[in-house]
Amino acid sequence: MDLTRLMSPRSIAVVGATPREETYAHETLRNLAAIGYDGDVWGVHPTHRSVLGREVFASLADLPAAADAVVVAIPAAGVPGVIDEAGAAGCGGAVVFGAGFAEGGALALEDGLVAAAVRHGLPVIGPNCDGMVRLHERVALWGDALRPQDPGAVALVSQSGNLAVNALATRRGLRLHTVVSCGNQAVLDAGDLLAFLAGDEGVRSIALYVEDDGDPPRLCEALAACADRGVGVAVLKAGASAVGASAAATHTGAIAGDHRVFRALVEEAGAAWAQDGHELLELAKALACGRRVRGRGIALVTCSGADCAIGGDEAERVGVELPPLGAATVARLRELLPRAATVANPLDYTALIWGETATLRDMIAIVGADDAIDQVLVLYDQPADVDGWSAESWASVREGIVLGAAASAAPVLVAATLPELLDDASAADFATRGVPAMCGLREGLRSARALQGRAGAGADLAERLRAIGHAAATTGRGAGAGTDAGRWLAEHEAKALLRSAGVAVVPGRIALSEDDAVAAAGEVGWPVALKRSVAGLRHKTESGALSLGVADENTLRREYRRLLALDGGAASVLVEAMAPGAVELLVAARRDAVVPALVIAMGGVWAELLDDAAVVPLPASAERVEAAIRSLRGAPLLCGGRGRPELDVAAAARLAAAAGDVLLSEGLEVLELNPVLVSRHGALALDAVAREGRVREEVAA
Repeated sequence: MDLTRLMSPRSIAVVGATPREETYAHETLRNLAAIGYDGDVWGVHPTHRSVLGREVFASLADLPAAADAVVVAIPAAGVPGVIDEAGAAGCGGAVVFGAGFAEGGALALEDGLVAAAVRHGLPVIGPNCDGMVRLHERVALWGDALRPQDPGAVALVSQSGNLAVNALATRRGLRLHTVVSCGNQAVLDAGDLLAFLAGDEGVRSIALYVEDDGDPPRLCEALAACADRGVGVAVLKAGASAVGASAAATHTGAIAGDHRVFRALVEEAGAAWAQDGHELLELAKALACGRRVRGRGIALVTCSGADCAIGGDEAERVGVELPPLGAATVARLRELLPRAATVANPLDYTALIWGETATLRDMIAIVGADDAIDQVLVLYDQPADVDGWSAESWASVREGIVLGAAASAAPVLVAATLPELLDDASAADFATRGVPAMCGLREGLRSARALQGRAGAGADLAERLRAIGHAAATTGRGAGAGTDAGRWLAEHEAKALLRSAGVAVVPGRIALSEDDAVAAAGEVGWPVALKRSVAGLRHKTESGALSLGVADENTLRREYRRLLALDGGAASVLVEAMAPGAVELLVAARRDAVVPALVIAMGGVWAELLDDAAVVPLPASAERVEAAIRSLRGAPLLCGGRGRPELDVAAAARLAAAAGDVLLSEGLEVLELNPVLVSRHGALALDAVAREGRVREEVAA
């Protein structure tokens, strides 16, 4: 669908136009006047003929011309008919304010709206939304309160109408370009809007609040478009989704639920992950005007010893590195600053030089020139309503920071220690001059981190995101809990599949009898492991379905009979080698979340309790997987920490990447290898659980 006419309308029709001031339609007409919209505006109502000086027509068909944008502000029952009428009349798109659709259980009503829109190729925002505001173009398809304001470079797409309303009302130096409240996302979802805004002139960052996943391939394509164009993205997603039966069936769902996979996709895209609405807007501000950097070293600069201590603690919590300043930097700062200054990182320059513009400029430039420093974060707390000499001193400090930023080799950011200590005008002035200004110490540190590792990522990142979107479109999303998604494979079947794909699996085979079990043990070498192999058996330790370290024939025969007799028989028994190794990993792949994903976790049987996992969207190269393994908290166990031997992390990464490829190529819903034993010279999957998906059946149909 082409969104151009809807997003940049030269004519607007308001369906439901009425003189009643408390209605969304009346508010929309007032907003169009207040914001200064200069295109054609028509009302549509069966009986009224004029509202707020605007001509009102009986129907969309009676308009002087097909409207580019139609605001639908009538009760839900009449909406599908209006969408059909708008499409038939050749209108460019619609915004539907009203609630009472799928969110309230009226699925058929929303289906009717969607069917009408699809029939005519009509883009529709909503229903159950507040609409859209385009400040650069002075367009307000908006049914809530709105004040005229200066436009900027930050766009917001939000399923929450309240967050959108609050963003338009905020005073934090936030200058918005476009705000879209997309509600139920019945026709256009966040991915569609994100993709359009990525190519919109003047948009430098986009804040995205979503409550559901939308269409995964479209979302991946939209994130790729942002990467192509260098548009920053910040994302807030509400709530951790229930993972359903997969959590009980394997460890994978419990360790990496839907919410965690969505976050992995966001972070794979180089986007910033927000914890709340306040942080979402602050991150978007930073991404709109901040310079991207490759390194991770941050210098924290303040005039308070307490801020140094608190800031250092907060930096550790946020995961921001505050490296020591070099000897040459320290020497230059000691010459410049008062003796009372604490010349370190964090740097306390003291209030003795407060308002000395040149000194502040030189200090920031010196810190920014240090080889270990990639960003400089300056703390700046300005009380509200200062005047006289105080206002002049604050202006001198701001000027010193801005001049220092211009002279610094490293990008400079500003943050107030408390959100309310950065007024709107100062924050906007900083941003206009290329210095992101954040409301809050934590937000400043997280914004600095969001700007790290993004420089020059565009084309390669976009290609990777499109590959992830293709995998999501090709394999489809798993059928989920409580459905007939596909049968579980017995362990020997899963391992046969893995071996055929070149995945390293512990040597072994099915034993057809006691005598055959003895023969199999001789083939793989004593001692051996015996396992009951039957479809649907996923937790062997708890059910007593395995026997480890079997070293003699008598024990083997006894254990073979015991395993075969469990649960009334009807099973196979695997005889496998006892593999050497030092550290256990869980390696799993799943496709029942927003995109197919690989999960790597520490712990074997303790994986859920340890909760140390990395999630990587698929497909993934061995190099990408190795980086994920090395990011685990338990990575020192693998990488030679505390004098331990360094294990073959590269082999573990190759095994995990190959498992992800098997999931995609075979159309599986889940594939879990737990444990994978990592040694100094390789990695082996000791156990395997797999469930078929429905992809091939659907394609065949």
